[in-house]
Amino acid sequence: MLGVGFLAATHPSTRARTDYKFSFASTNSEPGYLHISPDDIYSADVGYGFEPGANIVVVNREKTGFVTSDKPFYFSVALPEGNYNATLKMGDTAGESTTTVKAELRRLMLENIHTDPGRTVTRTITVNIRTPAISTGGRVHLKAREATTEAWAWDEKLTLEFNGNRPCIDSIQISRADVPTVYLLGDSTVCDQPLEPWNNWGQMLTRFFKSGVAVSNQAESGETADSSLRAHRLDKVLSTMKAGDYMFIQFGHNDMKEKGAGVGPYTSYTKNLKMFVDGARSKGGFPVLVTSMNRKTMDSTGHITNSLKDYPDAVRRLAKKENVPLIDLNAMSKTFYEAIGPKELSKAFVDGTHHSAYGSYELAKCVVQRILDDKLDLAKFIVDEFKPFDPAHPDAIGTIDIPASPKVSTTAPSGS
Repeated sequence: MLGVGFLAATHPSTRARTDYKFSFASTNSEPGYLHISPDDIYSADVGYGFEPGANIVVVNREKTGFVTSDKPFYFSVALPEGNYNATLKMGDTAGESTTTVKAELRRLMLENIHTDPGRTVTRTITVNIRTPAISTGGRVHLKAREATTEAWAWDEKLTLEFNGNRPCIDSIQISRADVPTVYLLGDSTVCDQPLEPWNNWGQMLTRFFKSGVAVSNQAESGETADSSLRAHRLDKVLSTMKAGDYMFIQFGHNDMKEKGAGVGPYTSYTKNLKMFVDGARSKGGFPVLVTSMNRKTMDSTGHITNSLKDYPDAVRRLAKKENVPLIDLNAMSKTFYEAIGPKELSKAFVDGTHHSAYGSYELAKCVVQRILDDKLDLAKFIVDEFKPFDPAHPDAIGTIDIPASPKVSTTAPSGS
């Protein structure tokens, strides 16, 4: 990952450009494509290239070809802040391929796209990128880790991860996308976690949307609603939010640990959440309140006990009072955890609060199902293959196979 100098300016010509066509096969003679070799490593001066560290090879076929590797690899391109469509041509005309695509900090975009020998497939994903600068003035107050392990969430470039059993990438086309944005604000149970095995529903949600809508996950580990406001994360979102965009708001895990005069679920917490709701509405956006999912607090009878006190109830009350859609992830997670039972519950978690890929995948499905149930306009962007999801009957453990990204950590994210 990048160090503290990740905000260094890129070459002016690359920063201004918003459309590219990259070909990874020397046999591609289509006009307008930039030919990229495995030796083209990203630099700020050039503005595009592979991130260092992978054993990338190019395979040329008659009139086509692709790059592949025996381990995950990354490709980056410097772009101005905003939403982008990336159209990917994948496959091998002479062999099988299976490709999983993640963006920025492990946002799952495409899951195990398989092609048979002789077949290629083209898929378009929509990705949001951002910088700390706020167009209306000031900057987001980033934490130290946001300039190190989380730098790709805030730098000047779009980064794509290619993973899976023999990923084969023929070409990438990138163009600016004027599309709705779904902003996520919350804590370590929502944000894009940068390192395996930690994972969140916010970085799995992208897998269930078609192209044509972007997810901007601006949640951060350790945050409360109050600290997020003080870090200007809401200001950042409002500086780019458009009428028709969505704002999903989930705090609570850390808020419940705050102490002081006037601090509590029905006082300071509710007041702070209302600031997010009012902010979204001031821009013509649609706020959605999300209750915090339960921790791994299962008693001897196989039932989840409430470790969040009155904080989920405060969210429910505010949603009702303000007529805001509610995704009751607290209730749905209880049903989910109890359905898999005490023997398997640990497989949905990494520790007592944070989730594995399986756990976050299922929680993202809970969120998607509520989008559909509440008939939000956002529902039109849900992928066609999504099947009705009942947390009382979750996917069997072992059936969700998301290839792990290369970077790992045994240190828990901030917040618990």
